[in-house]
Amino acid sequence: MTQQTRVPCVLMRGGTSKGAYFLASDLPADRALRDRVILRIMGSPDPRQIDGLGGADPLTTKVAIVGPSSRPDADIDYLFAQVVVDEPTVDISPNCGNMLAGVGPFAIEAGLFPANDPETRIRIHMVNSANVCEVILQTPGGKVTYDGDAKIDGVPGTAAPVLTKFLDTAGSTCGALLPTGNVVDEIEGVPCTLIDNGMPVVVMDAKHFGRTGYEDRDAMNRDTELKAAIEKIRLKAGPMMNLGDVTDKVVPKMCLIAPPKHGGVVMTRCFIPHVCHATIGVLAAATIATACALPGSAAQGIAQVSEGTNKLMSIEHPTGEVTVGLELEPGANLPVVRSAALLRTTRRLMEGYALLPASIWDGRGELARQAAE
Repeated sequence: MTQQTRVPCVLMRGGTSKGAYFLASDLPADRALRDRVILRIMGSPDPRQIDGLGGADPLTTKVAIVGPSSRPDADIDYLFAQVVVDEPTVDISPNCGNMLAGVGPFAIEAGLFPANDPETRIRIHMVNSANVCEVILQTPGGKVTYDGDAKIDGVPGTAAPVLTKFLDTAGSTCGALLPTGNVVDEIEGVPCTLIDNGMPVVVMDAKHFGRTGYEDRDAMNRDTELKAAIEKIRLKAGPMMNLGDVTDKVVPKMCLIAPPKHGGVVMTRCFIPHVCHATIGVLAAATIATACALPGSAAQGIAQVSEGTNKLMSIEHPTGEVTVGLELEPGANLPVVRSAALLRTTRRLMEGYALLPASIWDGRGELARQAAE
C-alpha cells in the first residue's frame, strides 16, 4: 500500500488571506526539499490546485512557517512563503502582513509562547526581511480568543482584534525606502514611485494607462492590455529596486491609484503581481500610505493627506478600506518613517495533518540527504 507522510498543519485565516501554518521543526530543513513538500501539500502547479490544500487564488495559497526566535530582540520567527498557483514556485522574497495576524495565536497554541491576561504582546521576527513586528493579541484568562467586535473589509463578520505594529521596515527588502534615491522615476513614459516600507511596490496613477482606477477586480483581471503594460514596467522596475530579475518573483507589487471615493486618502488597485488583489496586502497598504505622505511622489495631487506627523490613513481598495497608522518625523528632505500600524483579525479554521506521498519526503530526513547529494 502506498504510504503517505503526515505533517502537522493548521489552516488559518490571517487578515484577508488564508493559508497553511506549520512549525518549522515539522518541515525539512533543506530549502529545496521543503519547497517540494510545500508545493505538493498545496497542490501546485495546477490552476485548480485540485490535489492539494491551496485555494486556487494567490490570497489562499500562502504558507506560514513558525518557530522559536533566532534573535534576542524577538520572541518568534515567522517565514512567509507565497506559493504560486500554476507554477512550481515557492517565493520567500516578500513578507505577508495578513498571514502575520495568525502567527501569534498559532505560536501560543503550539506552546511556543506563553499567553498573559487579558492581552499578550509578541515580538515577531519576520525572517523574509529581518524586521520585527510587535503584535498585540486578546488573551483573556491567558487563552487565545477569536471572538470579538473588530471588523475588517474583505472578511465577513467580526472577530477579536489583532494590532500589528511594524517597526523600522523602511527599505527592508530593497535596502532603502526609495531604492533609486528618487521620489519619482519615469518608466515606459509613466511616472512611478518605487518604494519599500515593508513591501516593494510601484505606485502609478491609473490615468496614465487610460483607466479610471475604479474598475472592479474582475474587469482588471480581464484587461490583458493593461496587465501587459504593467508587467513591462514591473520587469524594468525590479533591477532599479535592487530586486534583480523579477520575472519569476512576486515582487514588486504594482499599484494603480486614483482619488478616493469614500472619504479615504487614496483609491487603490493592487496587482500581486499579475492578479488584481480583492482587497490589499497589509504591508502594501503601509507602503502605499507612505508614498502618499511623501511630497512629490506619484500620489501627489491624487491622495488626500492630512497634516501632521502621526497620521491615520484610510487606503481604499475594491471591497472597502484598510486604515494605516503612520508615525513620521521630519527629515532633511523627506519625512522619516518610524512605524506603521494596522488592525487585523484572524481565525483558526482547521487543525490536523497535511498528507503527501512518502516518495517526496518520508518525514525522517533520508530523502533530504538524498536530495542534497
